[in-house]
Amino acid sequence: MKRHPLYGLMAEFNTTEDLLKAAERSFAEGYRKMDAFTPFPVEGLVEAIGFHKTRVPLICLIGGLTGCFGGFFLQWWPNVIGYPLNIGGKPFNSWPAFIPITFELTILCAGIFTVLGMLALNGLPTPYHPVFNAPRFELASRNKFFLCVKARDSKFDAQKTREFLQSLNPREVSEIEA
Repeated sequence: MKRHPLYGLMAEFNTTEDLLKAAERSFAEGYRKMDAFTPFPVEGLVEAIGFHKTRVPLICLIGGLTGCFGGFFLQWWPNVIGYPLNIGGKPFNSWPAFIPITFELTILCAGIFTVLGMLALNGLPTPYHPVFNAPRFELASRNKFFLCVKARDSKFDAQKTREFLQSLNPREVSEIEA
């Protein structure tokens, strides 16, 4: 993949409706590498920019299974293999006694894996990102809405993409340096 001097082009919109229409039209035109920045969740925006799959549930499942098997093994091994004690004539592998700790470790590990997986998949923490240098981008956390078409998109052409974004009636279109 060739390196572009630009990270992408950013269009600023005043309303959620304008942003949503722009995202849908961009996706329909064939742009796939784009991102939207809003001060609050916008219903339908995720689908409009073509983001459909996430791996967070799989990461949560892996964490839960790790906690479940780990919690059970941490109780089974000492009681059956490492230091078996006959307490009240119960069998060494008395699995009902292992359920509370196994359950708690399942929940704990699933939660930890989910949080760490979500942070990793989102690329957080991000102390610096090229979009932070876009003019007026600080308003993305207040009252403005931004759509960024990334330069690594296969359809990206600086001039044609700029013209396309201008046709969406944004307040402003700006270049973002990589």
